[in-house]
Amino acid sequence: MNDVRSKIMEIAKRRGFYWRAYEIYGGLGGFYDYGPLGTALKDNIIQLWKEHFVIREGFLLLDSPNIGPELMYVASGHADKFTDYMVKCKKCGHAFRADELLKGYVENPEKLDDRGLWNAIVENKLRCPDCGGELSYPERFHLMFVTRVGLDKKAFLRPETAQGIFINFPIFYRLNREKLPLGVGQIGKGFRNEISPRQGLLRLREFNMAEIEFFIDPREEFPIPQELNGISLPLLTREGKEIKIEVEEAAKSGILHPAMAYFMARIVEFLSSLGIDLSRIRFRQHFKEELAHYSQDTWDCEINLSQGWVEVIGIAYRGDYDLRRHMEYSGKDLTALRRFKEPKKIRVKKLRAKMNVLGPLFKEKARKIAEILESIEFHEGEIEIEVDGEKIKVPQDAYEIVTEEESIGGERFVPHVVEPSFGIDRLLYAVLEHSYYEREESGYKVLRLSPRIAPIKAGIFPLVNKEELVEIAKKIETAVRNAGISCYYDDSGSIGRRYARADEIGVPFCITVDYDSMKDDTVTIRDRDSAQQKRVSISHLPEILEKLCREEISFGDLDAYEERS
Repeated sequence: MNDVRSKIMEIAKRRGFYWRAYEIYGGLGGFYDYGPLGTALKDNIIQLWKEHFVIREGFLLLDSPNIGPELMYVASGHADKFTDYMVKCKKCGHAFRADELLKGYVENPEKLDDRGLWNAIVENKLRCPDCGGELSYPERFHLMFVTRVGLDKKAFLRPETAQGIFINFPIFYRLNREKLPLGVGQIGKGFRNEISPRQGLLRLREFNMAEIEFFIDPREEFPIPQELNGISLPLLTREGKEIKIEVEEAAKSGILHPAMAYFMARIVEFLSSLGIDLSRIRFRQHFKEELAHYSQDTWDCEINLSQGWVEVIGIAYRGDYDLRRHMEYSGKDLTALRRFKEPKKIRVKKLRAKMNVLGPLFKEKARKIAEILESIEFHEGEIEIEVDGEKIKVPQDAYEIVTEEESIGGERFVPHVVEPSFGIDRLLYAVLEHSYYEREESGYKVLRLSPRIAPIKAGIFPLVNKEELVEIAKKIETAVRNAGISCYYDDSGSIGRRYARADEIGVPFCITVDYDSMKDDTVTIRDRDSAQQKRVSISHLPEILEKLCREEISFGDLDAYEERS
């Protein structure tokens, strides 16, 4: 394990961000517990995601079950195609993802099939990383967890949250007043039975996702908002070309579908607000051999971490694959209406009943049969219909085919889908690693977390543990908590050590109560990143902290803000 990653892991467990689940029973690979700080940090990242991609965009939200019926995943293609290649050690029995073993030995191992993987393993003389034993031939391993509902109904734990959105498209389409584009987001758990999850939060069997399904009319233009035009996208194409291109140009040139370019620009804004170093991100296009079964084009947003480039967000153009498949398997209508600017005249073939034939054949049922015949779509040959529970075959000479001209205001079509899919756990780890540094003068560890997502916003410290100072500090703590701002109280050790402990968990602001506080009702507020200190009024403190944490004012603005107040 590299140095930065080991330091992050050490802080994460010691200070309560996250740790391996079920440790008293030896752990269970691919499962982690989030502690108090990790839970708060995760929730804050999700809330910021909602602000960027739900509230700001006006998208709708869904919360669907984690377990889905087998037929739904047969329709989506996951029941058959959701696999990775696995190799096993013939000596110790440990299993590994074949493409992961080959990283660093061959370029783009994810492009290879089973024979290509095996040839690369043989050519590079790869052995088991754990015991040096001989590896088996690659075989496909299904990644979905199987379960049962009731006694005998087979079901799966969802590998993504997307299918719940697709099958509910008609409801969301109606709620959106039958208008496209339509964006629906979902935040929740995904489950994948990974072959060998050994990378902490970067490879989990149970993980947190935030996904958007953005339904569009493929014939409609998708304009890029003007405020995004200056955003530059670092692209790595499947041909290996590195391009830095502005979002509008990427859409106009055809490199990206405009809706994908749009979400990439929004992702850049989101990552910046998380505190991710934008010089260490890129969007990598999938090779054709690498594309998921539902995807026409996919770009991964990757962040450069201590382990190298790691995918944290995927942006896929899924076309009409999902809605068409669910229509086929469910028999339900998942189309949208494309309205014409002006009605169109079309010629249609219809059935007209011949009562002189139907009457003698079907007597009192003839009128009802005629109504049913004239309501069904154009059909030639003998027709079977149901009347009052009875199936009746209507011969071809009992109706005629006529051509009529109709005026229509629109046509039905299957929408296309653009899907940005966010891995919350990977984003959380990337935030920790990008925010981590050590102070030059002291060597103290610091997490430079954005105030928007820091799990604790303020530390409240009496300068010394004296009753009169403690009393003021406790009142401040209560007032700050009542304002809805997360904080904690600490009176243990020197003030320097308390600052260091706060810095290590990313607390952006520390409030110190001293003897001057008893005289003028002011306190010292310290900024984590600059280590600067300013005096502010106790009565203004909750409002000041709220504005600092919402980044409505900067620490440098405090003097002017205090004067105005």
